[in-house]
Amino acid sequence: MNQQKPPNKNNLKNVALLSGIAFEMGVIIYLAAKGGIWLDAHFNNEKRMYTAFATLIGVAISIWIVLRQLKRIKY
Repeated sequence: MNQQKPPNKNNLKNVALLSGIAFEMGVIIYLAAKGGIWLDAHFNNEKRMYTAFATLIGVAISIWIVLRQLKRIKY
């Protein structure tokens, strides 16, 4: 018969860690984009260069944070 092992504490911790990654990425990218929008409005930039640059920086930072968190996961 096929018996399943009960989930251990380490697996539950990993699930909790992974479930927060999407939220963290979204918040970081959102805040970076909002900062770029503010910079464009402050300097009267019509081409939205600051928004594009800040969003790309936000994506890079969020990917770096995700990779750092994935290294901590123990299988």
